[in-house]
Amino acid sequence: MEVQIERHLLQVNGLRLSLLEARPTDQRTQPALVLLHGFTGSALGWGPFLEEFAAAGWRVIALDLHGHGLSEAPADPRRYSMEHCRADLLEALRQLGIAPAQAILLGYSLGGRIALYCSFSGFFRALILESASPGIADPQERELRRRHDEALAASLEREGLAAFVTRWEQQPLFASQQRLPAEKRAALRAQRLANRPEGLAGSLRGVGTGVQPPLHARLPELQLPVLLICGALDEKFCAIGQEMAQRLPHATLAIVPEAGHTVHLEQPRRFAELVLSFCSSLPASDTPERQATSFQ
Repeated sequence: MEVQIERHLLQVNGLRLSLLEARPTDQRTQPALVLLHGFTGSALGWGPFLEEFAAAGWRVIALDLHGHGLSEAPADPRRYSMEHCRADLLEALRQLGIAPAQAILLGYSLGGRIALYCSFSGFFRALILESASPGIADPQERELRRRHDEALAASLEREGLAAFVTRWEQQPLFASQQRLPAEKRAALRAQRLANRPEGLAGSLRGVGTGVQPPLHARLPELQLPVLLICGALDEKFCAIGQEMAQRLPHATLAIVPEAGHTVHLEQPRRFAELVLSFCSSLPASDTPERQATSFQ
C-alpha cells in the first residue's frame, strides 16, 4: 500500500508544534494512531513504524514533544507541564480533524507518562504504553527526583548537549542498547544530538517525573483498553508494568524477551506485531463505558 508522509507545523495555544503524519494514499478516511516519543527523541525516532503502521491502514500522527525536534522550546519550564501537554495535544488533534473516540494514543517513556495523563481526558479510544510509569507516589522520592532532574538540566546548560547525551546514553537503563548494530546506535545518537539544550532542559524541569502529578490512585478509573509493553531486560519497568496491569480495569501486559527499555528499537518486529494486533482487536466503537474525567 502506498503511503504519504507529511510534516506539519501547527500553532497550538500560542506554541509551535511540529508533527509527522503518515497515511495511506488510497483511503479517504483512516482511524488514527498518535505516537509520543521519549525524552531526547523526536517524531523521526519512530522511523519505519510511521510507514508500516500507515500501510496497515492507520492515519499515523507522530508529534515532536515540547522542546524536542522542530517543536518550540518555551523559556518558561511551566509551559512544558502535563496540563499544557494535554491541552496542546488535544488542540493539535482537533486542528487535524480528529474527533473524540477516533484515536489510539501510544507513548514511550516520557511520551508514555504524557499519554497516560492525557488518557483521562475522555478523548481517546485506547491506550498503548511502552516502558512508561504513572509517576512517583512517594512525596519525598518525588522531591529527590525533581532535584536530580534540576541538576541534570543545569549540567546540560553548563556542559553542552554532546556531553549530556554521552552521560544520558551511559545510564544502566539503556545498557541493552549496546546490543543494537553500530549503525542504529549512531543514528540514535545523531537524533538525540539534533535536539536543543534549552528544550531538553525545559522538559526536565517542566515535565520530569519529579514534577508530574502521580496517577497511581487514578488508574482504576481509566475505562479504556490499555496495552502495556515492556522489555524483559528492563526489570524496573517490568515491575511498574505489572503493578499498573493490576490496577487498570482493561489492561494487557506484554513482556518482550531480549529487549530493554526501548522495545521498539531492540525488538522492532515484535513491537509492531503487538501494536497492530492490539489495534485491530478493538471494536469499531468503544464498548467499555468510559468515564471522561478531567484534572482540576
